[in-house]
Amino acid sequence: MTHTDIVSGGWVGRLSPKWRAYALLARLDRPIGSWLLFLPGLWGILLPHGVPPTARLRLILLFAIGSVVMRSAGCVVNDMWDRDIDRQVARTAGRPLASGALGMGEAAAFLCLLLLTGLVVLLCLRPLCWALGVASLLLVALYPLAKRITWWPQLMMGFTFGFGAPMGYVAATGRIDAGFALIYAAAILWDLGFDTVYGFQDMRDDALVGVKSTSRMMAGVPRRFVGACYALALLCLGAAGTVAHLSWPFWPALLLPAALLARQVMRLDKDDAAACLRLFRANREVGLAIGLALAAGHLPG
Repeated sequence: MTHTDIVSGGWVGRLSPKWRAYALLARLDRPIGSWLLFLPGLWGILLPHGVPPTARLRLILLFAIGSVVMRSAGCVVNDMWDRDIDRQVARTAGRPLASGALGMGEAAAFLCLLLLTGLVVLLCLRPLCWALGVASLLLVALYPLAKRITWWPQLMMGFTFGFGAPMGYVAATGRIDAGFALIYAAAILWDLGFDTVYGFQDMRDDALVGVKSTSRMMAGVPRRFVGACYALALLCLGAAGTVAHLSWPFWPALLLPAALLARQVMRLDKDDAAACLRLFRANREVGLAIGLALAAGHLPG
């Protein structure tokens, strides 16, 4: 059976063919991507002291909406760039643009609607976030090109998907400092690790098509590389907690995501595509556990 990550059942399967195509183009059948875009933003919001609870809750809601919208926009851009490559890869051949279910004009109009919605969310944040939001659009536009010119497209993905962390930090604090840099570094390294796991699904097809990937480059040392990414991400999180003066409950709480990441590394089998997809999806729980640890750091110590 051909391996694919498209989920055509559930509520998506009950939509009309045209609406189903738009839902699949936005990856609404697979909310894990929205989670993985949202969670670094949650970290950035939860890291600093001195933010009123109501302000944190408002920002979390805005970032949740923005993550769904901007993840969908990124997927549309990706599929517009990659429609010819997607037709040649088993996992992606059923995507709406690759299969012909939607045309480029329809995708472009949908993209404009998503970006307009994202702009409304952005304007609800601090003015400093507006400049960062413009910078993030450049990353979204360039990310699909990375696989054509570098062996590190997963790192580019980390810079793109991890951008929510510094955005969340600035939205909560209005400043750029060491906490901003460290929480972004943690998100980049975490993303690099789990997207390398995700990329192991496509190595054979990528080699045939000529697409570069960190997964292909690190195929000889998959556990060592992914483990190093996760370990460095945890070190950056620890450093972020230190500069933010989080209380001692942060440290034992950080052991839970550390254990979840270690389990991923131990269970990693680069030749089992379905297992790699399961490990990739397990990072939602990892990201939530990190958010819990950061929240614990605001308890009395």
